[in-house]
Amino acid sequence: MLSEAARNEIRELVRLYPEGRQKSAVMPALYIAQQEAGWLHPEVLRDVAELLRLAPVHVAAVATFYTMFEKQPHGQHIVDVCTCLSCQLCGGYDIAAHLERRLGIKMGQTTADGRITLREQECIGACSSAPALQVDYRFRENLTAETVDALIDELLSDEGAIHG
Repeated sequence: MLSEAARNEIRELVRLYPEGRQKSAVMPALYIAQQEAGWLHPEVLRDVAELLRLAPVHVAAVATFYTMFEKQPHGQHIVDVCTCLSCQLCGGYDIAAHLERRLGIKMGQTTADGRITLREQECIGACSSAPALQVDYRFRENLTAETVDALIDELLSDEGAIHG
């Protein structure tokens, strides 16, 4: 499933590690694979396992442990809303509900146009600036309904590019 270019990039990565230490290349190899495939479906995981000479179950375990690895198809943009205690106390659930209303979807769903996938995350490590979320792994903090609306307007615009 991976292109020859992605396979070669992973092979080059493996060469950076001592013989027998290919396991250390799992996370960067998964990142390369995800960049190409968009998400880590089983065939991509098998390709990575083969290239690293590891059991597929080991590669799958790493991919499922970390939230930055996508295990299913998603929208063009991923919005991860933090609902840990700090964010809850500062209005995180209100922000989550506002996003669901504004986008017309529930947590775990993608908008009909495929632009935005909305997800709930337990903690994104931004407790000091709660409530917070991430858009495509970039932090947005000290959120209000107004800042969330501006963010959604940007995501739904023709450009749809998120900066900073």
